[in-house]
Amino acid sequence: MRSDFAPDSLLVDAILPSPNIGERRGQAGPDMVILHYTGMEDGEAAARWLAMERSQVSCHYLVHEDGRIVQLVEERLRAWHSGAGSWRGRDDVNSRSVGIEIVNPGHDHGYRPFPDAQIERVIALCRDIGTRWAIPAENILAHSDIAPARKQDPGELFPWDRLHREGLGHHVAPSPIRGGRYFGLGDAGEPVAAYQGLLAAYGYEVEANGRFDEATRFATIAFQRHFRPAKIDGVADLSTIETLHRLLVSLPTSPFAVA
Repeated sequence: MRSDFAPDSLLVDAILPSPNIGERRGQAGPDMVILHYTGMEDGEAAARWLAMERSQVSCHYLVHEDGRIVQLVEERLRAWHSGAGSWRGRDDVNSRSVGIEIVNPGHDHGYRPFPDAQIERVIALCRDIGTRWAIPAENILAHSDIAPARKQDPGELFPWDRLHREGLGHHVAPSPIRGGRYFGLGDAGEPVAAYQGLLAAYGYEVEANGRFDEATRFATIAFQRHFRPAKIDGVADLSTIETLHRLLVSLPTSPFAVA
């Protein structure tokens, strides 16, 4: 194994150092894991890009479709994988997180299901990272969660329910899709503000201003991709709202916990 640093995990198959790194800012170590897809036509091209200075991007780990794991940045350092975004009112997600790029062509190049071998290794890697850092299960998140207006990865085909069965991430069975009252772009009023408050309480960067604006629509789409992937339309229907409320209630530190 070629190496400019020692791998953090025994799961690592190769080291490919990226120059796009820095020190974590105001953070001793990560408290989040952010999952991405590469969004490129093949994994080798993605690896080259992540290790190239002019790309100005990097990640801690790259997981190929056959399950091979490449480490590009030491976990103690800040990789450049998330860009602008926030979660639960805190920005500079790069300083707070370990970034995992999962090889998949993405929505622009023929998005497809993630192979079992790849997901098994993602699960093993997330669990292994958790042995080194105190990362709450609910802080294993999608890139789209922390940057809803910009990103859609790893997308609706990523098996979050499978991770949850392994004790990783946060998940509830989505509420069934059915008729009833809903909110969408342009709606306004106290019920919209209450829905925005639920999104913000879970972690999304949404202002509870009572107007179903573009920021609220993008956050709704991101939420649906992650937690209610059967229908992704940016409309806050009963299924979306109920699923969001059930997730909030089931958090270890739920804002709706009964004393």
